[in-house]
Amino acid sequence: MHRIYLLLLLIFISGQSAALQPDSDTQSNSQLSGLLNQLPKTKLRKMAPLIEKISQTKQPQTRAILQFMLDGELYYLRANKQVVHAQSTENNLYELTDVLTQESLTPVKKSRLSKVKTNNRLRSTLRNILAKIDLTDDDKQIRLQAVQQLLSSPSKQSAAIITELIDDETDQDVRALMATTLALQQLKSGSSDEKLIALEQLSGSLEPTVKNEIVSLLENLPNKDLTAEQQILKSQLTNALDEIDNRASFYSAIETVFFGLSLGSVLLLAAIGLAITFGVMGVINMAHGEMIMLGAYTTYVIQLAFPSMIEYSLLIAVPAAFLVSGFVGILIERGVIRFLKGRPLETLLATFGISLVLQQLVRTIFSPLNRQVVSPEWMSGSWQINPIFSLTYNRLYIILFSIFVFVSLLMILKKTSLGLHVRAVSQNRDMARALSIKSDWVDAITFGLGSGIAGVAGVVLSQLTNVGPNLGQAYIIDSFLVVVFGGVGNLWGTLVAAMSLGLTNKFLEPLTGSVLANIIVLVGLVLFIQKRPKGLFPQKGRSAD
Repeated sequence: MHRIYLLLLLIFISGQSAALQPDSDTQSNSQLSGLLNQLPKTKLRKMAPLIEKISQTKQPQTRAILQFMLDGELYYLRANKQVVHAQSTENNLYELTDVLTQESLTPVKKSRLSKVKTNNRLRSTLRNILAKIDLTDDDKQIRLQAVQQLLSSPSKQSAAIITELIDDETDQDVRALMATTLALQQLKSGSSDEKLIALEQLSGSLEPTVKNEIVSLLENLPNKDLTAEQQILKSQLTNALDEIDNRASFYSAIETVFFGLSLGSVLLLAAIGLAITFGVMGVINMAHGEMIMLGAYTTYVIQLAFPSMIEYSLLIAVPAAFLVSGFVGILIERGVIRFLKGRPLETLLATFGISLVLQQLVRTIFSPLNRQVVSPEWMSGSWQINPIFSLTYNRLYIILFSIFVFVSLLMILKKTSLGLHVRAVSQNRDMARALSIKSDWVDAITFGLGSGIAGVAGVVLSQLTNVGPNLGQAYIIDSFLVVVFGGVGNLWGTLVAAMSLGLTNKFLEPLTGSVLANIIVLVGLVLFIQKRPKGLFPQKGRSAD
């Protein structure tokens, strides 16, 4: 019996606590409603205490109401003093929303509305209150954005808010930005000694506001007849500015390396298939660029066919583009190239004609206009390392993907029977035939494999540029340069050559411009090939010549 009584008592207590929670919420909501009803009749000089009371209600609508007031979109109906959110429309009517219930109301003319009063001082108060609300939010990103807004225009009020909350902040990034904001305010309005202390904390900071404030202080100092304190301050300001510039230059160089690697990754994907076919068959495939184009159009078609699966479209497009371009490559090898073996000039002309046919075929089907491929959300945006340096997700994924393709292809050529046959045919075709290796089919599969990888490169390029019939032509010359520079048929040489050319281009572009940078790279390659005709990693063995 005692257990039954105890169980009933627990049920009663839990029911009472559950009943009390809605009452508490209702009471808080009623309090907010009462405070809002005071807005239309409160004078401007008494508005600040009322806003402070509204901010303390802790209701979900509170922040939105204060933001509407700051933006000048908080009104009340003259007829019944109901507080609403109002936005003007094209037909001179105002769309209304009840700020408490979020219900849409009947649009009215402006003559039936009055704006809740604000002035500059009140707007400053609203910004500080909103910042305090955001700085106590559970979401780290919201707190970071709030501190960044305060950092862009530091004041004594914002410094007081941060001082009140910084000890309770648990996230290191938010806390560091708070400390920077406090130091910046101290640098802006503190005494000479306080400014020197603030400079020690801000030295090396990459926040643009910090650099702007240091430059402003330096400009405001007199050029001559400085006091001892001013000389020390000027020296410290100059040192802090130099350190900031040095760090900015360092991250600028890293950013250039990142863009160079991303360009090298694209060149690697575009050239690695050509390196295989050129190395095994000795075929100069002028239609290789069109295999890239087919891969890009495959991505476009998949997004058209599955518009609700944009987030997964690239995952579907990679194998699809490989199969489409690989199948077309096998058709080209079986239908044309196998009849022209040993005649490189005829092969070059034949593949050039095939490239023109494929371009015209695409123009007929898709029209000559460029098509845009939508990037999935997980490839959009950037990874912010610091205020001046970020890595775009699309280029970062491209670098990782190109490395994955390179390693996969390397494993295929080193660890599988197909790879063994490919290497045997590339080193000594006659001996491979004598060992019963079907060199004709090895040629076809190799050509299809190289074309399929070019199609995968087209998927990657669709995320960087528009898809058009001439997409592949922009990369065919660069692909041949990578293959020749790295060494014909050598995958490691292709990797080194692609990354080297990508980095060289990106480091030269700020100094010479993109066109002149390409010319310098081309001239450098010509001079290099004069010294080493077989490239960085020449083939070895009896048939290397």
